[in-house]
Amino acid sequence: GERQRAGGRGADGEGERQRAGGRGGRLDPFTLVDDEVAALLAGEPAYRVRQVRGWLARGVADPAVMTDLPKALRERLREVLPTPPTTLRHVTADGGLTHKVLLALADGEAIESVLLCYPRDGAPLSNSEAGGRRKSRGRATVCISTQAGCAMGCPFCATGQAGLRRQLRVHEVIAQIAVVADLLRDEALRPDGVPDHVTNVVFMGMGEPLANPDATFATLRWLTGADQFNLSARNVTVSTIGLVPAIRRLMRLELPITLAVSLHAPTDQLRDQLVPINRTHPLAELLAVCDEYVATTRRRITFEYVMIDGVNTAVHHARQLGDLLGPRRAHVNLIPMNPTPGIAWVAPPVGAQRRFAQILEAAGLTATIRHNRGTDIDAACGQLDANYQMAS
Repeated sequence: GERQRAGGRGADGEGERQRAGGRGGRLDPFTLVDDEVAALLAGEPAYRVRQVRGWLARGVADPAVMTDLPKALRERLREVLPTPPTTLRHVTADGGLTHKVLLALADGEAIESVLLCYPRDGAPLSNSEAGGRRKSRGRATVCISTQAGCAMGCPFCATGQAGLRRQLRVHEVIAQIAVVADLLRDEALRPDGVPDHVTNVVFMGMGEPLANPDATFATLRWLTGADQFNLSARNVTVSTIGLVPAIRRLMRLELPITLAVSLHAPTDQLRDQLVPINRTHPLAELLAVCDEYVATTRRRITFEYVMIDGVNTAVHHARQLGDLLGPRRAHVNLIPMNPTPGIAWVAPPVGAQRRFAQILEAAGLTATIRHNRGTDIDAACGQLDANYQMAS
């Protein structure tokens, strides 16, 4: 039967769970329901469950940080809970508005996460941000990874070219959010006008989130749980290259998150080359499940499209994409190809980017051209790879 796996809230209907939080059979505390936490704290007063749950709600799974627990209990928990990740490197760009963190995991693997800061109205913007961009309410967005590496093999993505090293566990995904939350609480690191807490989470880091569905779904439930992180589901985005069965599972969570589908090509012939999974789930099948997702969740899907000069950005590509998506009145996020080591492709000229967007708009779509952040520290879309490879 169905079990409630992430802090006792929600179920995806499949009954899977990730029990081991690390090597040696250690427990992942974010997969335990209340009765299991109570069993872990056998012999302790009942209020200890609330205390531990309070720490987990903040993303803290390290007993050493749980200072309201007795030292002996902290030592006991340290023997059964996973070793928390450690920060190997923290670099910034864009005048302190972009942070990239390299984390070492207990088994020697490493992952990268990115913090994107957006100052509130009236707060100063860096020169690179001020160029024509409308100021907005303050946001602090963390881009998290769900895998060490990626098995999808998209030729324009550095992470995809590296291959999959292993799946991340729930506590390793959530730890990235906790690390970024600590950065935001540091006034010396936080730019003016940026919130002191995480406001948005995007599953757009290393790996394909829906290829690690158990960890992704458990993290989603933790993020949106009223007695957990309590983030609005509308402030959460999950990106996928189009794993159709997992999209259907995602629908069953009944969370009004934003789904971002990485399309990157308007025809099966071209998408087979750019997104190899298209050979398994071609465009007709993918778009059918997208229509099903919209009908079920009442949430508009964002389609992402990496713009590669000479590959997928000709006028006829834009018209084909308009014909494909126009009836759906979707939003298209155009992402200029980021410079990536070992990959010769580049973004088209700005004029060509704008012309592409205008053709989509004429077809009834909304299209935006993403302002890529963190390119000089390899923190932008498709660039997360080199530092984590060296660390691993």
